[in-house]
Amino acid sequence: MTVVFDGIASGMLLFLIAVGLSVTLGLMNFVNLAHGAFAMFGGYVCVVASGRWGIPFLPAVVLAALATAALGALLERLLFRRLYGASQLDQVLFSIGLVFVAMAIARWGFGPAQQPIRLPAWLQGQVHLGGLDIGVYRAFLVGLGLAVAYGLHRAIGVTRFGARLRASVDKPDVARGMGIDVDRVFVVTFALGSGLAGLGGAVGVELLGLDPSFPLRYLVYFLIVVAVGGSGSIPGSLIAAILIGVCDVAGKYWMPQIGAFIIYTVMVVMLIVRPHGLLGRK
Repeated sequence: MTVVFDGIASGMLLFLIAVGLSVTLGLMNFVNLAHGAFAMFGGYVCVVASGRWGIPFLPAVVLAALATAALGALLERLLFRRLYGASQLDQVLFSIGLVFVAMAIARWGFGPAQQPIRLPAWLQGQVHLGGLDIGVYRAFLVGLGLAVAYGLHRAIGVTRFGARLRASVDKPDVARGMGIDVDRVFVVTFALGSGLAGLGGAVGVELLGLDPSFPLRYLVYFLIVVAVGGSGSIPGSLIAAILIGVCDVAGKYWMPQIGAFIIYTVMVVMLIVRPHGLLGRK
């Protein structure tokens, strides 16, 4: 049960980072493979804010999310907007190019070494609950992931902004005719997805590590979450991330010689059974 809980916490962390990609890829139909670079940026902001500037951990995490959202909005205005009508191949090549640029900048600014971060005392240690030794920080990640999932599902599923976003993606000309500022909707949505990536990158430094190779090392995991969960489905991404996290941690614990092979097997089986993802739309 301890392994299962650690897997759930790992899946929640994966969800926190990947859900932003589900927003941009699934809702905006934009293939943004630079998503991991935004997560890396949030991680570095958190490390600098907490380690060099002395800002407490939670305010540093919030600062990382806001800074990454601002960066996403800026790049959407300057770069990404020009590719909304381009082919998916153009979007892939452009975004993967940004990944290598971001990795080079991170290596130049911080070097190739892992960046340390110190958690506050109240997030360290373990608690004994019902026969389980639960890490406090992992429990924090589970709670944060559930809160983000609920808030995002409500924001996109039942609010006026969510309706405007779906209309802007499906029928942009009709949406403009109805008085919806499609450009503003897109920049807010892209900033939201980037900010979520920055949030996940900031809280993931402790468990995932942080170095210039971060965007490429975990890119496949983010894509698996979106593919298995279903394009644009927040609950689907949550379920997929938990499933992948549990399988990954359990597989590495009980069968370390197989390594990451298990999650790829789970992905293949799930996509054979559900080609559009667990909760994806056809």
